Amino acid sequence: MDDHKQQIAHFEQTCRAHGLKMTHQRLEIFHALVHSSEHPSAETLYSMLEKRMPTLSLDTVYRTLATFVDLGLVKRVETLGSKARFEAKIDQHHHFFCDRCGQLTDFTWQSFDASQLPETVQELGRVRDKNVILHGVCNQCLKAKE
Repeated sequence: MDDHKQQIAHFEQTCRAHGLKMTHQRLEIFHALVHSSEHPSAETLYSMLEKRMPTLSLDTVYRTLATFVDLGLVKRVETLGSKARFEAKIDQHHHFFCDRCGQLTDFTWQSFDASQLPETVQELGRVRDKNVILHGVCNQCLKAKE
């Protein structure tokens, strides 16, 4: 729970530093991301929030998420053949995507993070971030097939 409080405090500090108003909608969208382990899409967030925020629009969710990504408050996770998903967890980690059920799971890979990039990649330009998204079938889906 302390981690969530720190994320909210960092969120508020970042918004103030960038002159971004602390609106009820922005705060609710960020809270939903902080408390979700599902890596929701914009549409999923909208569905989660529209019941208690009837004036919220899907466009507002998209624009708010784009702002949060630009400020480094939220990460956008791209998955092949799927909608972009979002998370408030911004520390270094990677993802496993189940091609059957769409579950996106976090994992750490310290040896990968510590490895040097090949020279051919370094020659392309400055790398901002290294992330891995593994695609496969999760254990739950494998068990269900048996």
